[in-house]
Amino acid sequence: MNPHVTAVDNTTIRLERILPGPIERVWSYVTDSKKRGQWFASGEFELKVGGKAELVFDHDNLSDERYPADALKHKGKVVTGTVVRCEPPHLLTFNWGPNPTDSEITFELSHSGDNVLLAITHRNIQTRDLKVNYASGWDTHTAILEDILTGTPRRPFWTAHRELVKSYEQRI
Repeated sequence: MNPHVTAVDNTTIRLERILPGPIERVWSYVTDSKKRGQWFASGEFELKVGGKAELVFDHDNLSDERYPADALKHKGKVVTGTVVRCEPPHLLTFNWGPNPTDSEITFELSHSGDNVLLAITHRNIQTRDLKVNYASGWDTHTAILEDILTGTPRRPFWTAHRELVKSYEQRI
C-alpha cells in the first residue's frame, strides 16, 4: 500500500487522495450521514458554524470484514463536536469531541482536472500512538471511499488498517 498521510508537525497529520468527481458528489459523501456511514461513520452534521457534528462508528458497515475482538469496544462509539467552518462544497472543519482542546478535523475538496483532491487535516493529536492510529484510519477510510466512488468492491477495513499501522509506525 502507498501511504497517503504525512505528519505536518508533532500534533498534526494530513491526508491527500485523488477521487473521481464531480466535487459535489464527493462533498455528499463527506456530509451526508448515510453516505458517510459507508466509508467512515454515520451521524448528522449541522452544516453551519456552531452546528453539531456527530459521528457514530460502526465499521461493520464499511466492508464484509467484521470487528475483531480487540476492537469491539469501539463499535457504536459516538463522538460529538461542533462545526467550526463550513464552505460547501469545498471545506468543512469540526472539533473531534466536545472540548476546545480536542482535536480538529478539516475536509478540503478542490478540483483536480475531472477529479477531486480530498485533503483531510487532523490537528491537535496528543500522542504518537494516536497519530499512527489516525493516519492508518484516515488512509483506510478514504481508500474505501475511493472503492465506492470507482464502483470497485470495498477492501476489508481491518486487514487494510492493520497493514497501514505497520507502515505508519515506521514513518511517523
